[in-house]
Amino acid sequence: MPDPLAVRRREAEWMDEPGADPEQLRRSLAFIRRVNQLLGYTRATLHHLERFSRSWTRGERIEIVDFATGSADIPRAILQWAAKRGFDVRVTGMDLHPTTAAEAVAEGGDEGGRLRVVRGDVLAPPFDAGSFDYAITAMFLHHLDDAAAVRVLATMGRLARRGVIAADLLRHRRAYFWIKLLTLAANPMVRHDAPVSVAQSFSESEVLRMREAAGLEFCTFFRHFGHRWVLAGEKRN
Repeated sequence: MPDPLAVRRREAEWMDEPGADPEQLRRSLAFIRRVNQLLGYTRATLHHLERFSRSWTRGERIEIVDFATGSADIPRAILQWAAKRGFDVRVTGMDLHPTTAAEAVAEGGDEGGRLRVVRGDVLAPPFDAGSFDYAITAMFLHHLDDAAAVRVLATMGRLARRGVIAADLLRHRRAYFWIKLLTLAANPMVRHDAPVSVAQSFSESEVLRMREAAGLEFCTFFRHFGHRWVLAGEKRN
């Protein structure tokens, strides 16, 4: 039997619509926060920051930009992780959707000035090359067509002085049916968007092709629990 997920099946996700219902969008963002925490998706990003931090020095300020930050739950987890280790980390979370950006602010304070949330288009971010030490993104690239995803990865490499961490879903039949089951009792937006996310996510070979096209040869492909992939690496200098 042919694999229905052998190729990407592109479809718009409701949460991306400018006029998305605010209440359903907030509930969808809350669902994503729970999934990130319960399935260890946030830990996947922290795992690679932990590796990179071996070269950091005490008192050194580390600047990170998070593309399509959503609720900014991953930036807040990063700041909590950094505080426990005595690192001076600052994170800028960027998201284009007005409701999502507002939700990122509403979810908590600015972490003592260490977290900044800005509205901005990741395809044309309002930052100069080398503005940050690291550029990260999670659960975002599958929302884009192939060319736009490559462009975002290339932009992350341009903005980051030191390294990149990009994380997303692996397209797989098991993940598709698993997410359908997991979202049976969720709100209509989640029930629609979750399987669409899996169907339009990337395979390993597709991620590797995007890596090369974006000029991120310094990044290594990693598999993580829950059909999750991460491209992570630091520049040689």
